Amino acid sequence: MHESGIPHLREALLFLALAGILIPLLQRFRISNVLGFLVVGLVVGPFGLGRFAADLPWLSWLSFSGGPGVAALAEMGVMFLMFSIGLELSTERLWAMRRWVFGAGTLQIVVTAVAVGLIAARFGHAADTALLIGLILAFSSTAVVMQLLSARHELGTPTGRSVFSILLMQDLAVVPVLILVGTLGSPGGGGVTLSVAIALLKAAAAIAFIYLLGRRVIRPLFRWFAASRQADTFMALTLLSSLGIASLTFAAGLSMALGAFLAGLLLAETEFRHEVEVTIEPFRGLLMGLFFMSVGMGIDPAAILRSPGWLLAALLGLFALKSLVVAVLARAFGLATGRSVEAGLLLGQGGEFAFIVIGAALASKLLDAQLAASLMLLIGLSLFVTPLFASLGRALGERIERSRVAPAAGEVELPRGLDGHVVIAGYGRVGQLMSGLLDAQGIAWVAIDDRPATAARFHSKGLPVFVGDAGRAELLRRLGLDAARAVVLTMDQPAAALHALAALRQEWPALPVLARARDEAHAAELRRAGASEVVPETLESALQLGARVLDTAGLPEEAVARLVELERGRRQASWSAGGSRREAD
Repeated sequence: MHESGIPHLREALLFLALAGILIPLLQRFRISNVLGFLVVGLVVGPFGLGRFAADLPWLSWLSFSGGPGVAALAEMGVMFLMFSIGLELSTERLWAMRRWVFGAGTLQIVVTAVAVGLIAARFGHAADTALLIGLILAFSSTAVVMQLLSARHELGTPTGRSVFSILLMQDLAVVPVLILVGTLGSPGGGGVTLSVAIALLKAAAAIAFIYLLGRRVIRPLFRWFAASRQADTFMALTLLSSLGIASLTFAAGLSMALGAFLAGLLLAETEFRHEVEVTIEPFRGLLMGLFFMSVGMGIDPAAILRSPGWLLAALLGLFALKSLVVAVLARAFGLATGRSVEAGLLLGQGGEFAFIVIGAALASKLLDAQLAASLMLLIGLSLFVTPLFASLGRALGERIERSRVAPAAGEVELPRGLDGHVVIAGYGRVGQLMSGLLDAQGIAWVAIDDRPATAARFHSKGLPVFVGDAGRAELLRRLGLDAARAVVLTMDQPAAALHALAALRQEWPALPVLARARDEAHAAELRRAGASEVVPETLESALQLGARVLDTAGLPEEAVARLVELERGRRQASWSAGGSRREAD
């Protein structure tokens, strides 16, 4: 029995204290959660304060000693992250991304592994060891990168989708890489190609079986239990679905994180998707924080001081090589140049799954202990500096796009005397239609779009369309927002619209903001975030079609108009309630 009566109670209390007290203080200084948890893990971990706990026993209550308990909970944090990512997708969207997943994702792994392997071979490593080092460093961190994209509301952007596609292929590649490690470590080491092919077939069969079984079981289960309207039952079923399917994939030889992703993908196609998101959010946030803290705990400052030059060179070399490979591939697959550079710097680090491969390689005696420790230190440091490289990538990408194709909002002189105008954020089909309506009424307008090619095409025709991120307050101010009549959010990416709305409400709380929503669930989110008016495109198209049906059925025109207006009001009341409560508060 543990001395406290509950295993790992002291570590749990310390973590909750840090998450509830210290991390909000770091946020006040604009330090990201990821970087904050990494720093805290470094300070209170076994190589920080924990190093002195043996001589000063009272420090044991202010430090972590690591151990299997922390590692297990940290792994669950990655699982819940993948589960929430699956909730934001659907099979249709995933199938639409297949070119990026299997094309760019596969090429990234192969090209990076070969390049790193050749460099390792030049430093005197044997061929199989060099290949293994290349595969280990080809992985990037799903946990860190997706958390950064989520915090920046960029999961739905072209950069976010391309980065996620490559990360997803890396997650799928963990199994064949582990099979390869086992084959290389076995006597004779023959049949590598056949072993990997068989592993891939088994993995594909397991995924297909789990997905088909889940479709037959999960939705009926949720409908049956949801009828009881008990929150604890719903939470238990949500946890059972995510952890149960993750266990099935683990039993099939796949990663538990992939199973959690499949569980989220299955629930994304049910009517319970948004309720599930709300249920798991507290678990995901806390456990992800624990994962980042565990990464910080694994960094030994003394080891860094023993060979700072080698580590710095290896770290910069890793980011340079991987960023170059990803950027070139992303550009070749159609991503804009600036966004390709941003994607490259986002994926320049090592990944958490590399630790699993290193452990398997140590057990198979393919890596010696010193080389394995050096690789783990390099990967841990790369995770630590990822937020800095991500910020650099974002700034560099925006600068490249502004200089390459079209003028940015901050670099163009707007029409003189601009006052009482409308700012259109997103100049796609809806934005173009909106500008035409405003022109017809003689109302001035300016537009901002994050796609350089789109902005350049219309700007060359003399239209006030500029390149920029509608979520950046300084760019919006350059568009004369202090004197604007209203802002219209027309972008078709829910995450981008919410990101822009948050910036608008922080700087211009009283300015009317009208938004286009994809559906009623998205409309409810926009209303809660502070949109003045929201128009769900699916609702309006359904109402217009319904009006035509009623008219064809012979109802009088006045009755049709009244019925449509009543239904519109009823629907709006259901998803506007959240926004009304927010305004009242």
